[in-house]
Amino acid sequence: MEKAEFSKIRKKLGKTQKQLSALLGMSLKTVHSYEQGWRSIPAHIERQLFFLLINQRERSNELAPCWEQKECQEREDCPAWEFQSGHLCWFLCGTLCECTSETTYKDKIDICRSCKIFTSLVE
Repeated sequence: MEKAEFSKIRKKLGKTQKQLSALLGMSLKTVHSYEQGWRSIPAHIERQLFFLLINQRERSNELAPCWEQKECQEREDCPAWEFQSGHLCWFLCGTLCECTSETTYKDKIDICRSCKIFTSLVE
């Protein structure tokens, strides 16, 4: 995640730097450093930001789960189906789509960024 995307998400959340720092459990200086590009944004912070952004919109009840959108044949073996989190497939490691089952979150989110399910959630 780049500094501009971090800042854009913070603004979409309607949070000041101070409010976001409290929400993420970090110092104001850390948030400021991320937005200035002085520090790289760790994958776990990127993950939290996307989670907050997607769940803030309260759209999870009206979204078709990923296994329906992709007509998945392996859904019974996938954590997204097991935990009924079809709109959080990008959040869960070990999902079966797009060969992401044995990747780290950092590699997985790079794959998910090009997925229509993920992009529709963060737009």
